[in-house]
Amino acid sequence: MDKLYIVIPAYNEAANLESVVRAWHQVAQTVGGDSRLLVVDDGSRDETPAILRRLQTELPRLLVHTKPNGGHGPAVRLGYRLALEGGADYVFQTDSDGQTRPEEFWPLWDGRRCYTYQIGRRRHRRDGAGRSLVSLGLRLVLLCSFGTWLPDANTPFRLMEGNSLARLLPWVPEDCPLPNALLAALYRKSALPGRFPDITFLPRQGGRNHIHLPQIVRLGLGALGDFRRLRRTIPIFGGRGRP
Repeated sequence: MDKLYIVIPAYNEAANLESVVRAWHQVAQTVGGDSRLLVVDDGSRDETPAILRRLQTELPRLLVHTKPNGGHGPAVRLGYRLALEGGADYVFQTDSDGQTRPEEFWPLWDGRRCYTYQIGRRRHRRDGAGRSLVSLGLRLVLLCSFGTWLPDANTPFRLMEGNSLARLLPWVPEDCPLPNALLAALYRKSALPGRFPDITFLPRQGGRNHIHLPQIVRLGLGALGDFRRLRRTIPIFGGRGRP
């Protein structure tokens, strides 16, 4: 039976966390086998750690890894590494803010034999026009950096086959602020089969965003230089370096 790891980073998400964890734990439970839900607590200062400790006493598939605060990207990247170390055949990632729907996971799971990677396309976003424009800007950055156009790049709703992720993850720096965007470009440039199915993207269900639009813009501008440097080292983009 295929082993699934669901990776969810969390930072100060007490308002959303319990409902999100319970919903995605049910997905791991339904997949069965040794599947797990892994929450990476990125040094939360609110009630997030206490909620996770309590949930661990009743949710048998819930794993929690706590790290010092370092940002969403490094938390996601660490979650992928831990999932692979745990023997995941497939790794799914979403966020802890309740903006994605667990029921939309199942078409991806049903397609896992046909597609090495599946990345949700947020065609009708409900989190504000500003973030849609930022997402477009990131796709343009990736086009300029790697020569590849992506229907959506940084979506926190993606299923990846474990062996392919294990091959590509070493090219993603541990402190990369946008590991999902870089992985999307790596998958797109590879010869591996993938798709970008439409998904629902809801408004944040509670709490507040910890990264605001000006910070996102700065991240994107910084990523342009970072991605161009990485292009010179990653063989799939014509570079000659090693991870």
